[in-house]
Amino acid sequence: MLPVLLALLVVAPPPDTSWPHQDLRERMVQKQIAARGLTDPAVRGALRSVPRHRFVPEVSPELAYADRPLPIGHDQTISQPYIVARMTALVRPDSADRVLEVGTGSGYQAAVLASIVDSVYTIEIIPDLAASATERLRRLGYHNVVVRNGDGFDGWPARAPFDAIVVTAAPDAIPPPLLDQLADGGRMIVPVGPAGGPQDLTLVTNDDGKLTRRTLAPVRFVPFLRPEP
Repeated sequence: MLPVLLALLVVAPPPDTSWPHQDLRERMVQKQIAARGLTDPAVRGALRSVPRHRFVPEVSPELAYADRPLPIGHDQTISQPYIVARMTALVRPDSADRVLEVGTGSGYQAAVLASIVDSVYTIEIIPDLAASATERLRRLGYHNVVVRNGDGFDGWPARAPFDAIVVTAAPDAIPPPLLDQLADGGRMIVPVGPAGGPQDLTLVTNDDGKLTRRTLAPVRFVPFLRPEP
């Protein structure tokens, strides 16, 4: 098992249009999000406010807001904006929600969630990414995010149950501990399938202890990593 290296409390900032490149964010929302029929105002507001270019500082702002995933090192990626928006909308985030994210990566998905919900707990297995995401989220003012370095398979029992769970890497099957940590009325979005595909974006809902799974669309995500034996 990997040691827990980080657990840093990173109250969500209000939507902030003062970051540079607001024109690029607005174009991204209109052409990539709204044009594909995603109408949730909270999600669109979050995408407008979170400075995506700060999460991929190695590329130009134009590329940061482009309709594509981007590498962030360690064979990991930041998902394209539409996928982030769609996965966020599918868990129907509410301002009072406690959310678990598995696969922090750059921290962008956590920042989007944190712009909407009460608290976000996010787990990243790669120590360097966990450390950089923690520092980035702190600098940007997302104080309602807690980042932990460790194995996301087991979730975060001490903070469970969660109103929503967002998994940003593809396991072969949904980890049972994550299902156990989904609150009554909770929603989980997770890509499921082998590395290299085929993978299916899957929505799980918990209705009074009855779990329902719905396959939504074919997708391609990085594999769900586990600790070395």
